[in-house]
This record gives sequence, structure tokens and C-alpha cells, in this order.
Amino acid sequence: MELGSHIKTRRAELGISQDELAGRIYVSRQTISNWETEGV
Repeated sequence: MELGSHIKTRRAELGISQDELAGRIYVSRQTISNWETEGV
């Protein structure tokens, strides 16, 4: 499983938005989106 897919799956399991995850790890929401769509 690629990292981007893993991030998206875990985020969904935790029921948090990209924005909430971004805030928790101090990156932008766009960064999370890029990771999830590009597979890092």
C-alpha cells in the first residue's frame, strides 16, 4: 500500500477531515491532499 493510500484510509477510519489532520501535524490541507492523491 502506498503511503498516500494509507494516510487516506487511516484518516477515514479516524473520522477526521484533511483540514483536521493538517492542523494536527502542522502542514497545510493542500499538503494532505497532495499526499493522498499523488501517493507520496
